[in-house]
Amino acid sequence: MAITQYRERTLLHLQAALQPAGPVSTALDFGSGDGFFCHHLSASGRIGTITPVDVVERRHSFVRPRLYDGRRLPFADASFDLCYAVDVVHHCPDPLAALAEMLRCSRRWLLLKDHNCQGPLGHLTLAVLDELGNRRFGIPSPGRYQRDWAWARWLESQGLERVHWQHPAASHAGLMGRATNGLQFVGLWRRR
Repeated sequence: MAITQYRERTLLHLQAALQPAGPVSTALDFGSGDGFFCHHLSASGRIGTITPVDVVERRHSFVRPRLYDGRRLPFADASFDLCYAVDVVHHCPDPLAALAEMLRCSRRWLLLKDHNCQGPLGHLTLAVLDELGNRRFGIPSPGRYQRDWAWARWLESQGLERVHWQHPAASHAGLMGRATNGLQFVGLWRRR
């Protein structure tokens, strides 16, 4: 399980985004994958208990997720102080339905690290990188990327207030960074 510069930078972005939330007692890691962020955010001491959830379990993982059907999260309303997803929502069949489920399960905070694209070149860049990064794990890359900040606007239409915003989010360095950092964002919202 490689700890890449991308992951290290993303972890730093998440930790910075969580500053306004202060210590968090409980969190849901939506689409936890191999559990890298769950493991490292838990070890940082900023979040008390993190529950990882995903639709499949990876063969090699930092943590074992609770599996669910990909539609309705197996938790009661407002079960967690924070729900977060890292590069996951664009893999969901219906990204807004996934965000709605995360909101249903969150008492206070929602943290997203994902992508936004404008135009065909941004979409193509994300699609190629998604395939390269996910094919080996059998994760489909259907290309349902946020366009023109539609998810952010939708979250705010649901009564959430944006308290942290980073765009572009410097997740890559060098040429890759120049080509893709403008497609990356990190946002933290709270219920009003």
